[in-house]
Order: sequence, then C-alpha cells, then structure tokens
Amino acid sequence: MAVIEPVVGKYVYLNIQGVEYRVFYEESGAGIPIICQHAGGGDGLEWRTLLNDADITSKYRVIVPNLPYHGKSLPPESLEWWKLEYRLTKSFFMDFHLELSIALDLDRPVYMGCYVGGFMALDLALEYPDKFRAVIGVGAAQRGGPATLDTFYHPSVTNNYRRVNAMYFCAPMTPEVHRREVTWCAMQCAAPTTKGDLYYYFKEHDLTGKTHLFDTSRCAVYLLTGDYDPTSSVEDTMELAKAIKGSKFTEMKGLSHAGMHENPPVFKSYLTPILDEIVKHSEQP
Repeated sequence: MAVIEPVVGKYVYLNIQGVEYRVFYEESGAGIPIICQHAGGGDGLEWRTLLNDADITSKYRVIVPNLPYHGKSLPPESLEWWKLEYRLTKSFFMDFHLELSIALDLDRPVYMGCYVGGFMALDLALEYPDKFRAVIGVGAAQRGGPATLDTFYHPSVTNNYRRVNAMYFCAPMTPEVHRREVTWCAMQCAAPTTKGDLYYYFKEHDLTGKTHLFDTSRCAVYLLTGDYDPTSSVEDTMELAKAIKGSKFTEMKGLSHAGMHENPPVFKSYLTPILDEIVKHSEQP
C-alpha cells in the first residue's frame, strides 16, 4: 500500500497593500495554530519534517506558507512585476501574516520563523502582541549586519555558489542526507528573490532602542540559536534575550542556521519544551 502523508496543500488569495496574491500553503494537524515561516531565499520545504511529526500535529495545526515570489506562490498577475525590483519590506512582511491569519480564521496563532522569518518574529511581537500568543525566533537578532545586497544577485553568483553557501550554513555534525537536502532547496530560489528578502534582513529590521517596548505578558517571546550559526551568535542572542524582559533563550547545541531542516530530531528536542509551555499557558484561564 502506498504511503500518503497527512499534509494538505492549498491556495489562499490575500489582498496585501492593494495587490492580490495567490499564496500556497501546506498544513497538517489540529489544535493551536502555529505558522512556520521559511527563511530568506527558501520556501516551505524547510518545515516538511515538522508537518509530518505526529507528536507536534496532535496538539498543533501546523501551517507553512510560501511567501509571494517563493516556491509555489507565484508573483502577482496584476503587476508587471518583471519591471520592478523585488524587495521584502517590513510592512509587507507583517501585513502578509496579519492577512493570512484573518483569511484562515486563526485565533492568536503561534508564529515561528527562521533567519529572515526569525527577525519577523520579533517585529510581530513588538508591534502586534495581541495578534499572536507567542513567537519563536530561530536565529533571530536585534539587527542584521552590514552587507552588500548585490553579492546575492550577480552574474557570477551561480547555483553552485548557493550550494556551497548553504553547506557553510550547516553544522559539522549535520547528517549528510539533510545537508544535501538543505543545499538542494537553496538552489531552487530565484536570485532576485534571495537579494530582495535580504533587503528586510539587512536594511529594515532594527530593534535598537526598542527592546524595552516588548510586552511578553501579551505575547511570549522565545529565542533559539544554534551554537554553529555564523549569522546570529549565541552571545548576541543572549544579550537580546536579556534586553527583552520576560523572553526566554535556548542555545541549540550541534545546530547551525536552520536547525529544523539540517537536523530535525535535534531541533525537535529543543522545540518541544517550548511548545509544551505554550500549550500549558493556553489552557490557563
């Protein structure tokens, strides 16, 4: 008998800042909704293991969207998008998740994101604490470091470069089968999209002078960073956690940039206690 996964893929139409987008998302399970946002230059494949984890889906409705211009979420038909430079802005990114929650009728979902998505976890918790019961930032940071965006969109930047770059972002102990999957997925994203995603990462996300404004009694903040992550160091994330009163930080040993993709069992061991705590708090009056 054929093995059929419980994951279901659908399309939802979202009106974001006056433009209609046909957005692909996958979901599995039932219970507290948890939105899993992929990293910049990626797509929902990063979360495929979580979508198929019965321990998780028995308590959570796991929802994995593809941002417009990523994966099966094509650019909008109403725009001559090929004449425009794609840029992921903070306002668009936030509006995307607000509209997605409304369209899917989600009651204060948990938001979890990695890398670019992890940065968005913090922006959502800061600006819309009553829309989400908790956020989990994987590889999140106070701000992105300096970078030249053209590095990620240049005639000399080939898929082989993206493959090698993705390997660099894996921890040394990453199982080879997962390392190869990470690199394969990294080669699927269009080069202009990768550059555009990092516009938000490097140019627009900055919590300098704002960390005291978080209210973790309204929206819990959890931070997860791998000890091999070359972009968000454990030390930097610890400092961020200290600055956000009431937030909780966990160092993920043996993981790097996208733990849920590079070593799912190890990532799960760090994620499960957080999800259990969220469930416990949700059951309280």
